Amino acid sequence: MPQIHRRIRFPLFLAGLALALISAVAVVSNTSAKSGTAAPQSPAQASLRLPDMPLHDPWIVADAKSRTYYLFTSNDAAMTGDGRLGIMVYTSRDLKRWTRPRIVFSVPKEIWADGGAWAPEVHRWKGRWYLFTTLHNEALPLPGAAKPKAPRPTYRRGTVLAVADRPEGPYRLVRKGEPIVPASEMTLDGTLHVDAKGRPWLVYAHEWLQMGDGTMEAMPLSDDLAPAGPAKRLFHASEGPWVRGQKQPAGDTVFVTDGPQLYRTRTGRLLMLWSSYGEKGYVEGLARSRTGLLEGPWEQLGTLVERDSGHGMLFRAFDGRSMMVVHRPFHNARGKLYEMRDDGERLTVVREATELDGETCPTHTSASDSPAGTAPC
Repeated sequence: MPQIHRRIRFPLFLAGLALALISAVAVVSNTSAKSGTAAPQSPAQASLRLPDMPLHDPWIVADAKSRTYYLFTSNDAAMTGDGRLGIMVYTSRDLKRWTRPRIVFSVPKEIWADGGAWAPEVHRWKGRWYLFTTLHNEALPLPGAAKPKAPRPTYRRGTVLAVADRPEGPYRLVRKGEPIVPASEMTLDGTLHVDAKGRPWLVYAHEWLQMGDGTMEAMPLSDDLAPAGPAKRLFHASEGPWVRGQKQPAGDTVFVTDGPQLYRTRTGRLLMLWSSYGEKGYVEGLARSRTGLLEGPWEQLGTLVERDSGHGMLFRAFDGRSMMVVHRPFHNARGKLYEMRDDGERLTVVREATELDGETCPTHTSASDSPAGTAPC
């Protein structure tokens, strides 16, 4: 298998095209002369469809107060006209028509990180909105880290926290942008989980680059979302029977953990969405705690969506439907939307919402979409 390239957003042949588009988009997107950030568009100006929208690691907040969907992803200068490292947001009232994105968070130049801005998540906690995102710096070695298990470079990477008073931001770093998990660990894709007792946790992936066999781990947090104790290991990537190891140039085989999100079913079962690599690329998988507790033990339930799809998250649409968004394919990704069903013991994909995501070759269809109820291609 080829070497894994972490989070390469587009094939290299598209890089020149993207750069050429930046100046044109900056003109048409009504940018502010002061900040270079696109001014907010009104719902009436929402003209983008999901096939038009570059994104990776999508996160959707359905804000009931404003009846607005916020789709957060890494900033794409070709879309915002702003070259800063950060997070941008698309907005929609119907999941079909979206506004041109604008930056809601930019990484200050004076902090330790100079890359990343991956896997943005926005959560409401104690009356404010918190943004979790992964940053890195390939020039900074891990402080005090043990020798890696494989002969590959390791460097600083971790999930940081920013806060705002509104979901649309702007977001400002807390604790000077230091990662939540100790800097000696190479981690990513942190998500907020609140347990049955109301206690917050950071659930995150411990990188295959450092671990070889990537893990999912959970760290208890205080009410101000600071570390409150040692992390607990939940499971290894290789425990997923659908996961395939990736052969590396050094001769070893590694296993990837990405994109956790926790979900409590209608019967109280605790599930985790997570991603790794299967036989044919990126995959969205599902795991379940046997005890209903975050500490587990965890069992693997198989896959939800394959065909180079992943980094999914669940949200509730304003019409009551349970929905999941993933990106597909891994490179040059677009958002794909699925209707989901809570079966109590697990989650089931009902159908791909092609009327929303524009997919012409859906991975899942229902009986109303096709007589056979299976994907046509």
